[in-house]
Amino acid sequence: MRCLAPVLPSIPQRCCCGWSSAMALREAVYVAASLAWILAVCGASAPAAVSGLLPPYDAQYYLGIRAYFQEEWEKAAEHLEKSISTRQALYTTRGKCHDECGRAVDEIASKLDTENGSNWDLWALDWIQRRAECIKFCLGRAVTPAGQLPVSTDIEYEFGTRNPYNFLQVTYYKLGKLQNAASAAHTFFVANPSHLEMRNNIEKYRRMSGVTEDAFHDRERELEKHWEFYDAAMLAESSSDWLRAVERWRECVNETLKQTNDCRAQCVVSSQRFPEEEDPTQGVYEKAAALSLSLLSCKQMCVSLVSTRPGRISPQEDFIPLQLEHLHIAQYKAGDLKGAVQTLRSLLLFYPTDADSLNNLQLYSESLEGDTEAQASGPSQEIARYVSRSLAEKKLLYFGVENLDFKFIDPDLWTPEGVVPESLRESWRAEREQLNEKLKEGERLLEVDESGFYAGGPVPLVGVTITMDDQTLNGTNRVVLDGVLSESECGTVMQLASVAASVGDGYKGRRSPHTPNEKFEGLTVLRALKLAQDGMVNQSDARLLHEIGERARILMHSYFRSHSALYFSYTHLVCRSAIPGHQDGRMDLSHPVHVDNCILEPETRQCWREAPAFTHRDLSAILYLNEDFEGGELFFTDRDAKTVTARVKPSCGRLVGFTSGPVNPHGVTAVTAGRRCALALWFTTEKHHRDMEREEAEAMWAADGQSVVKEEKEDPDSTVAPARSGRSQTPKARSKERERVRSGRDEL
Repeated sequence: MRCLAPVLPSIPQRCCCGWSSAMALREAVYVAASLAWILAVCGASAPAAVSGLLPPYDAQYYLGIRAYFQEEWEKAAEHLEKSISTRQALYTTRGKCHDECGRAVDEIASKLDTENGSNWDLWALDWIQRRAECIKFCLGRAVTPAGQLPVSTDIEYEFGTRNPYNFLQVTYYKLGKLQNAASAAHTFFVANPSHLEMRNNIEKYRRMSGVTEDAFHDRERELEKHWEFYDAAMLAESSSDWLRAVERWRECVNETLKQTNDCRAQCVVSSQRFPEEEDPTQGVYEKAAALSLSLLSCKQMCVSLVSTRPGRISPQEDFIPLQLEHLHIAQYKAGDLKGAVQTLRSLLLFYPTDADSLNNLQLYSESLEGDTEAQASGPSQEIARYVSRSLAEKKLLYFGVENLDFKFIDPDLWTPEGVVPESLRESWRAEREQLNEKLKEGERLLEVDESGFYAGGPVPLVGVTITMDDQTLNGTNRVVLDGVLSESECGTVMQLASVAASVGDGYKGRRSPHTPNEKFEGLTVLRALKLAQDGMVNQSDARLLHEIGERARILMHSYFRSHSALYFSYTHLVCRSAIPGHQDGRMDLSHPVHVDNCILEPETRQCWREAPAFTHRDLSAILYLNEDFEGGELFFTDRDAKTVTARVKPSCGRLVGFTSGPVNPHGVTAVTAGRRCALALWFTTEKHHRDMEREEAEAMWAADGQSVVKEEKEDPDSTVAPARSGRSQTPKARSKERERVRSGRDEL
């Protein structure tokens, strides 16, 4: 009987530095029971490895987890690391054996292509037996018999979600090996981006002495290099660096094909767990057919596995065709028309009747007039082999579905209808239509933020933690940070607002600019300074108002990974107070749904980036000062301005940040009792749109000999334009590509 590790909770565990204890205590009884059962069945140790051969990696993992809960940190680190390295070595060995044994039986395979007569089946059987013998011998030289056995689906899930690194980061922290702990934490977080505890742990590691930036690398990077190339290619496109984009897209295509082939090799070489025989009447050929169909299905599903980014549960549809589409457009813009023709012909192997692709091919051919060699360029041989083999496998699989009761889910959208048997086409069409509707619905719901900002950067201020991110806020480029202000700082600014805020300030003197049921009062940094100079308020209070704005700017610049210097566009301390006698039966909002840099048109779901919108605004933030009121929640919506996607309740020191464009429509619910105060901030990357009032206040402080915290100067080398998709330009991307956002406006 094979010893397997128990399914354990994803944590990080308790840490003496004050990190959250997660789920360790509440799982203690379960873990103890699991360990007791395994010890009783398997004994105190895993099967001993034959010298030089790879042992079972799940047994190493079990030993590491047992040592972890016994707080034997050195042993835990040793066994957890061995489980990871052994698994990687096993996968590499399988791939090598697959390739070596494929070449070893090439001679027999060539005979199968030409053999006539009644003995072809014996040649086929000879090919199977020789390949089986080769693989058995090859694996036997490197892996123990126990190490060749299949592991449980639970263990596959643990490693698939990178949970060993979760345990490792705490283990290394306990050992004082902070560099290793940070590396393990980062590796786990890449595949679990919504794990807020781990994100906060990473920020704490960043602030620890002895931890360098080199520690924050993905240890599983080699297994996901195609995504690294994909992101690099998109970045090159966004800056219109077309030569670099071509290079990166080629690397992405090649690496995706390599990863797919590596995955398919695992289907052939790895031990398979077969279900118990359900139909005793099946003969040899039926069982052989079932086995071969299972193998082909495994190979086909590699498409989904390779096209699923770490941390995601759904694959990128049409992953290889998508890359080819990007590549041919980049080649066209880089002036490589011959390459663009070849890539486009490769794309047409997937979608031979696509109108946009055919039109682009005509455009390229006309541009190459006179260069008959370039015009006649055929598709990539690798892509042609990939498509040809995939279609042949699909034909066999659909035959099995039609005639042998085999279950197969086709992972590709490009599968032509001609591959599907006539009797299955009606249901196949219905499934396709249903899938396309889901994809269209997803495109309507999934917004593309082309602002050039990317959530998930570091949080550089001590004591500030991430409470909600894109995942929990159901959107793109959104965050909630807590701990930005202390209770005393909130009290000081609230007192400043009570003394100095003016009715209608910031709203052209309008007492109730958004609703007649609330009173709006405002205060800017410049006005606070002038009141301080007149002795109306404390100078330190005015300076605090300025300083907390700078604090928010630092956080926004870092978390949203700003591509250039970030300037204040406008800063405004705003208090909204419920007007007594006006609250019964209220149906309105404190602030209607809007977008900060474009005019939202809910009926058409468009957002028009034109005057009178504040089109220069790039990032928006709200820093809350209190929670002792009723209502006043910030909420995000879909573009219909009706479907609420997330709500945020204000509290002292809570900062809500988001990009100012059409992916983040938002509003404020009615304040029905009390007074809600917050510092509203907008930021821009355009220096000429910076807040001149704020700079006037800073100049006045400087004239008085008082230093102020200044925002960082613009880097002359960082004047990169906000990221935009190059695919919106000619030549056209295929019509199935989602429609791009036009532009938009409004204020917070």
